[in-house]
Amino acid sequence: MEEILARCGYRCDLCAARSKDPAVRQKLVEGWKKYFNLQMYTAENVKCDGCYGETRADKTCPIRPCVIEKGIENCAHCGEYICDKLRPFLGSREGYLRRFPDVSDEDYNLCIRQFESLERLQKIRKELGGD
Repeated sequence: MEEILARCGYRCDLCAARSKDPAVRQKLVEGWKKYFNLQMYTAENVKCDGCYGETRADKTCPIRPCVIEKGIENCAHCGEYICDKLRPFLGSREGYLRRFPDVSDEDYNLCIRQFESLERLQKIRKELGGD
């Protein structure tokens, strides 16, 4: 599967919100409720094609419109990297495993792995010659 990187550094291609199977999306929303206390999602309203698509689960995301307005590919290309809008979206495997020490591999891969944005964006920054 081709990697699809969201504007904030999330990996859309790893996210079960893209699944056509409502049972998979239901497991995803149950995990998000458990780990992130995201109570607003259901198997139906979590459907998402990522921030480059038409159907987005998080219609209030501040990152997408900011990146579009600046005409850049993602936050790694921004002169204000790391800004206050981006900071809450940054995550790493190590940080998530400290936060959720009892998470199963299955839950991690389904509900959390796609949010490991910090290293992805830092890698892009380095490739661009930034910090």
